Amino acid sequence: NETKVMYFILLGFPTTAEQQLLLFSALLLAYLLTVWENLLIILTIRNNHSLQKPMYFFLGTLSFLEIWYVSVIEPKMIVDVLSRDKRISFQGCMTQLHFFVTFVCTEYVLLAAMAYDRFLAICKPLSYPLIMNHRFCAQLIAACWMCGLTTSSIKLSFIARLSFCDVDRINHYFCDISPLLNISCSDSSLAELVDFILALLVIMVPLCTVVASYICILFTVLKIPSSQGRQKAFSTCSSHLTVVVLFYSTTLFTYAHPKLMYTYRANKLVSVLYTVVVPLLNPLIYCLRNKEVRLALRKTFTCRR
Repeated sequence: NETKVMYFILLGFPTTAEQQLLLFSALLLAYLLTVWENLLIILTIRNNHSLQKPMYFFLGTLSFLEIWYVSVIEPKMIVDVLSRDKRISFQGCMTQLHFFVTFVCTEYVLLAAMAYDRFLAICKPLSYPLIMNHRFCAQLIAACWMCGLTTSSIKLSFIARLSFCDVDRINHYFCDISPLLNISCSDSSLAELVDFILALLVIMVPLCTVVASYICILFTVLKIPSSQGRQKAFSTCSSHLTVVVLFYSTTLFTYAHPKLMYTYRANKLVSVLYTVVVPLLNPLIYCLRNKEVRLALRKTFTCRR
């Protein structure tokens, strides 16, 4: 018999009583640091005239995006570590899934837009200021958000129609697409097909844009006669390339496979990488590898003192 499910139970990670407090402390610290780091980058970019450039406009948008990205997942995840009641309502689960997919898809497209910005800056430096003006940057950002919202709405419209029998346990620490497809007791083939096609578009099109941009950048940089010039050109995109590799590699492992593979526990560990570890590392990568950001941060703290 099928009944309308009222809530799900997030199984999370099986831990002992001693491990719970340690995991809770680690996750809470990671969340607070991630929010603080990204807020610091946003304030630094906003308050420093030297960072009023398209590249840092995109970086500020990425930081803003990642604050919301982690806030959709981590607070509930942190509370569930110590709580015995790991339930989440059906509406709460669908809401979490909607915002999570929105932010993930937006980040895919945003990273591609940032790669295109670096392509224009290095390969077409004379026309760069004319093309990458404030209006065009705003249009690119709006397109990224629209892509994320549209993709999420389409996916959710198919997943929300599925039937779930009685009270279902989700073998994950948040509501994600694959575990929901696994516990559905109705035919989920259409939802799987839509999810696969949209994932292919949202992941592969930006990825091809990133790869094509960096191939052009590589050929252009190799033509620069001086080693100092080549190093300077590479330094402007090394941070972005590092973030792209971290984000794409972890998410591709999780989403580019059939739903039956989700039974492996390794997927939960990989999910921790792109929902906790990568957002924590991204601001550090941009700060430590970018000279302008480091100088702006130093200037900000010096002025405050």
